[in-house]
Amino acid sequence: FCSQQEHAYPADELMPLTCRGRVRGQEPSRGDVDDALGKLVYTGTEHLLTVVFQVLNKTKEFEEAVKKVIKDVNLDNDIVVSVFETNIRVLGGLLGGHSVAIMLKEKGEYMQWYNGELLHMAKELGYKLLPAFNTTSGLPYPRVNLKFGVRHPEARTGTETDTCTACAGTLILEFAALSRFTGTSIFEEYARKALDFIWEKRQRSSNLVGVTINIHTGDWVRKDSGVGAGIDSYYEYLLKAYVLLGDDSFLERFNTHYDAIMRYISQPPLLLDVHIHKPMLNARTWMDSLLAFFPGLQVLKGDIRPAIETHEMLYQVIKKHNFLPEAFTTDFRVHWAQHPLRPEFAESTYFLYKATGDPYYLEVGKTLIENLNKYARVPCGFAAMKDVRTGSHEDRMDSFFLAEMFKYLYLLFADKEDMIFDIEDYIFTTEAHLLPLWLSTTNQTISKKNTSTEYTELDDSNFDWTCPNTQILFPNDPMFAQSIREPLKNVVDKSCPRGISRAEESLGSGPKPPLRARDFMASNPEHLEILKKMGVSLIHLKDGRVQLVQHAVQAASSLDAEDGLRFMQEMIELSSQQQKEQQLPPRAVQIVSHPFFGRVVLTAGPAQFGMDLSKHKAGTRGFVATIKPYNGCSEITNPEAVKEKIALMQRGQCMFAEKARNIQKAGAIGGIVIDDNEGSSSDTAPLFQMAGDGKNTDDITIPMLFLFNKEGNIILDAIREYEAVEVLLSDKAKDRATIFKGKMIPNYIIDSNLEIENMDQKSSENDSHKPTSEEAPSESQDAGAVSEEPEGAGESSAVGDPDPLSPASADSASVSMADLDPHVPGAAEASAPEPACTPGDSQPQEQNTQTEANAKAHWDSTVQPMESILADWNEDIEAFEMMEKDEL
Repeated sequence: FCSQQEHAYPADELMPLTCRGRVRGQEPSRGDVDDALGKLVYTGTEHLLTVVFQVLNKTKEFEEAVKKVIKDVNLDNDIVVSVFETNIRVLGGLLGGHSVAIMLKEKGEYMQWYNGELLHMAKELGYKLLPAFNTTSGLPYPRVNLKFGVRHPEARTGTETDTCTACAGTLILEFAALSRFTGTSIFEEYARKALDFIWEKRQRSSNLVGVTINIHTGDWVRKDSGVGAGIDSYYEYLLKAYVLLGDDSFLERFNTHYDAIMRYISQPPLLLDVHIHKPMLNARTWMDSLLAFFPGLQVLKGDIRPAIETHEMLYQVIKKHNFLPEAFTTDFRVHWAQHPLRPEFAESTYFLYKATGDPYYLEVGKTLIENLNKYARVPCGFAAMKDVRTGSHEDRMDSFFLAEMFKYLYLLFADKEDMIFDIEDYIFTTEAHLLPLWLSTTNQTISKKNTSTEYTELDDSNFDWTCPNTQILFPNDPMFAQSIREPLKNVVDKSCPRGISRAEESLGSGPKPPLRARDFMASNPEHLEILKKMGVSLIHLKDGRVQLVQHAVQAASSLDAEDGLRFMQEMIELSSQQQKEQQLPPRAVQIVSHPFFGRVVLTAGPAQFGMDLSKHKAGTRGFVATIKPYNGCSEITNPEAVKEKIALMQRGQCMFAEKARNIQKAGAIGGIVIDDNEGSSSDTAPLFQMAGDGKNTDDITIPMLFLFNKEGNIILDAIREYEAVEVLLSDKAKDRATIFKGKMIPNYIIDSNLEIENMDQKSSENDSHKPTSEEAPSESQDAGAVSEEPEGAGESSAVGDPDPLSPASADSASVSMADLDPHVPGAAEASAPEPACTPGDSQPQEQNTQTEANAKAHWDSTVQPMESILADWNEDIEAFEMMEKDEL
């Protein structure tokens, strides 16, 4: 928060690697992701409640933040924004801030000047969102221009036909609260109409809803259904609307949907998407991270057992990868490697602790905090993970990280006396803003019961447990939660064997697939006809590869669709086995010298020859040196500069293996090949893998890695700036305790969560939680191996995965790979965290210490005092004070 105020305010978001604000239009477009940016000071409005939570005495800071928002937030911008994101982030933040402001004002000590200014802003914003609801169905357009609405010639929106279910169904809490606070019923009316329409369009036989719906016709565009991206908060708001507004119809709708979820989607501990028309058939074989909110919703529902099971499964995935990947497969391999610091798992952890009182969940929260500090913390905040496998960062810190993550973690550990108000008097919105429960009896202008809707009679005694009491749930059994978790504690390491399909359960052993993957031949017309019957399409790509894609809805029957799914799974497994030797995961290049100290991590492409870094956990560490000739295609003419160093060379004019042999002969201990294509970047290109030259490469024993041009220039610029640059080549980024183990380390780069005297022990514990080097790559991956040839010969490209928030409706078995998008960080700083925002304190205080005689003595906290260590590193501290002037 301090960094956001210092470096980014009043921008929408903080960019923590480059220490500046993200302003829409001034940074490269990120597509739909930028629809969440509206020049509205999102972080400012979202952090209001978080400030109150962090420390008891932060009410003063809250008051100042309110004044800033009132003064700086402009709602009359000519800009197109997401209706969904603006509602949950900005409108929710204003209403939550208003709720706390009037509460503090009633206490008589703070906010005595407040006269509903945040509520007036919320009402203004509500009116600016209303034009989006100008459709025949009542479902809102996904985007609206804050100045010109939807239909205006200058609006630049209003042509969309589709929206996601969550986008249209996650409005009722904020809009109803706005109506109840102001007495203006139109907002609640519009939100209810949208919910009513989605309910009427549910698939009547399964009682499920799809992911995407046409806002004009009500037809389902994407007919897969789950509890993750695209649907998640629709279910959440049905139950919470009942809690906040007291309308039984919302509870009846939620119970009907919940019965369908537990009947079709829940396959404990997994939650797998299905087809709404064929709910016995899984729509995909992977899960996205947004479903991590669902255990928390199940707690509110009162269904504790499946909540514990799913939460424990997710925790095991986190322990394997340090963070929850954006998507992972049913056998817990990474499907999408990003992690934008999502808070849903922390939310469920908090609610499970509230329900069970089990201290186990405090340990879970402690793990989350340690991982954030160890792997995501950077000088100006916390950076999103671009790849959880390598530890590379993305210059991004979404506003929900401040609004939700820290709030739930604080509440998890807070005692009742730590709170300045009773949290039980409020309900959380999906963005963790608080709305008071007394709104249920204020300005009721809407009829509670929707008499036009019929509800299914459900035989489920668990429905009586909504808003549960722990005394009822766990009578005389404090080990209840542990008994449920115990069978799942090794589920990720052992992986889940594929169970018998529902068709096999209903038909005994079930028919075997008519075509096995190992027998398939793309040139056989009979095989192609069988694929068509199973809903499998064969696509010939321009680079000569063949891609298989299944659309279950195109299968001749449900049994044929299951045969197709089984065929695709076999093909994925077969492809993985056949290419196991060729498939290599990404590697990491970590700059460990001053002033970076391991904070800059670049994702690098591996080589199919030379040292296997996955088998050498320590990696290869050394100073870098540029070779002559720079292409490395002939004998090295400056061997004295290369010996015992890591050689830098340019791609092109000869084979990769030839470059490796030449630098190895010159005495190099490793090599980094930098792409010669100007401007190439891992942001836009798939992972590149260096292949051999078709000959035996056993003579090459040094590690070789590949960097795109943009990442390579980071190292080259560092050499020009600092001359001596030391890097670590490894299978994944190392924490600084591992990098500096056995060496002297300056006090200001020691993490606050790392005890000096236990450094060795902590490092070994951290290693025990890391994924093993033998971990199989994702089914959707194939880092297309490429042998570089003279004169720019062709190379295999790879097929990237779709955006995490818009997952494809069908999996494909092809020689393809996920978009491993490593970050290109800016200047990395390493400073001890400040306890508060103090203007002018951005540089370390001067240290008056005495120099130890032996400056080369090894780190030993029991022998060498901190003062002497700081003296040894005095030169580095002075250089650190100049970091703000660095352009890197």
